[in-house]
This record gives sequence, C-alpha cells and structure tokens, in this order.
Amino acid sequence: MPVAPPPVAERTLFALLGDVSRSFFLSIQLLPLGMRAPVAVGYLLARTSDSIADAPGLAPEDRLRMLGQFDDDVHGRCPPSPVPAPPGMKEEEARLLAAFPECVAWLGRLAPADRHDVLAVLGNITRGQRLDVERFGAASAQAPVRLASDAALDEYTYLVAGCVGEFWTRLGLRHEPGFASLPEREMMELGRRYGMALQLVNVLRDADEDLAQGRGYLPDPAAAPAWLQRAIEGLQCGIRYSQALHSGRMRIASALPALIGVRTLALLQEGRARAKVPRPEVRRLVARLVFSWGSPARIERDFRENRPR
Repeated sequence: MPVAPPPVAERTLFALLGDVSRSFFLSIQLLPLGMRAPVAVGYLLARTSDSIADAPGLAPEDRLRMLGQFDDDVHGRCPPSPVPAPPGMKEEEARLLAAFPECVAWLGRLAPADRHDVLAVLGNITRGQRLDVERFGAASAQAPVRLASDAALDEYTYLVAGCVGEFWTRLGLRHEPGFASLPEREMMELGRRYGMALQLVNVLRDADEDLAQGRGYLPDPAAAPAWLQRAIEGLQCGIRYSQALHSGRMRIASALPALIGVRTLALLQEGRARAKVPRPEVRRLVARLVFSWGSPARIERDFRENRPR
C-alpha cells in the first residue's frame, strides 16, 4: 500500500510567502485548504526563477545557465542547493534564493497530481523567462529592444501569467467539488484570459520603468490605449470567473486581483506615473468583499465603479 506524502509544513511555507508578497499572502489564505500548499509552493518557485531571470549584475548567459539549473533541480535531476544572491539583489529575494532547497522539498511533499501541475506551470513560466532574457538580456536605455509583434506580447503574457489562470482552475476542479457553475472549458478560457490581463496590467504600469532598462514590451507605444482596453476586457473575464465560483472564499480570492488591476488602469488613465493602488484603498476593498462574502453583485459593482472611464 503506497504511503501518503507528509503534509507540507504550512506555517514555515507561509512565513516565507509573507516575506516576499504581502498581497498574495492575503489572497492565498482565502483559498480552500487543499489548494493552499500547491499554490504557495508554485508561487514561491516562480518568484525564485523570476529573481534569477532578473538578477542584477549577471550576464544573460549566466542567468540562462542558472534557469537551466533551476529546471534540473525542481524536476529532481540534481539535488538542489541554495542559490547565491548576486550583489544588488533585494533582501527578500536573497532570502528566497537561500530557501530554494526548502521550496523544492515542499514541492516533493505535494500529492502527485498537484506536483505535476506545479511543474507544468513552472515549465511555461520559465520558458517565458528564458525568452525574456534572450530578447532583452543585452538591452539598455541606449540600445532598447521592443517585442516584434502583438503575437509576441500575447505569447509572453500567456507564458508568465495566462498559464497560471489555467493552473488555478485545474487545482480548483480537483480539490473543490462543485467548483463553478460554468463548464470546465469555459472556466479554463476565462482563467487564461484573466491571467494574461493581469500581466498586461503590469506591462502597462511599468512601461516607462522597463523602457529605462531597454525593455519595450509594447510593440507599438502608440497602441497603448488599445492594450489598456484589452486588459480591461481580460479583467472582465476575471470577474466572470470569480462570479461563477461556488465558494465565497474563492470568489474573494479570485476577484481581488481583478479589482486592484482595474483600479490600477484607472490611475494610469489619469496620468499617474507608476500607478499603484494605496494600501488603505486595498484594505477597504478587501473589507467590502469580505463583508458581502464575495457577493457576485458586490464584485460587479466594485469593478464597474473602478474601471477607467
């Protein structure tokens, strides 16, 4: 008789999660118990690979080599070891790299189906990160590089975020009986478009900062208003996704990023540089969602009131 894997040490896992992302830490606590560990482990490992891909002071070929080593380690082809933090890296990212062996150990303790899904989504994410390094590794403010086409931007947003919407949906369907009122195919499509929209919000918000480093994710800067509209439409998919969920906790957790995202886009449209929703406003938004227990009507009202005019 097979022996069940030991449970992930959630207290330690979530302590590390709280160090690297306070907003995601809030959302994940609203997830059903069975989803928390795979989502948290997947997030921490994705943040680890992202820290490697964006490591300051490292040559592109070194970052690509480290991403290859990361892939070998998470798939068990090599025993993992702490990743040395390069000079100039943020303290919380350095702590995350040091905890890499623990993250891999947590991955190994997940149920087989959950571990398979985490590895699948990490495969897409790291592919997107490698493409990023290959495209922009030698870019600078003096020699900027732009994505060549709209299709390239769509590919990027899918690989680093759209696949995450699909990942959440697979976990929900497996762990939550009666997960949603919509069929699986539609939930997967909505989840994919929602994830892509969240990454597109980041692209639009960080456009000036990225360009200062030579990275132009928008193929044509003049088309930014059209991309903003596409992001709104994708976030609306996230609202539909959230409203279809049967669990109030899940509705709150899944709606929150869309509501913060659409408010970010409104601030961008108002001309705010590096638009960021203030924490008190986020706390009020969370309080309204919790007070209504993720009411679909409340979610719709908040989205409509905060979307760009």
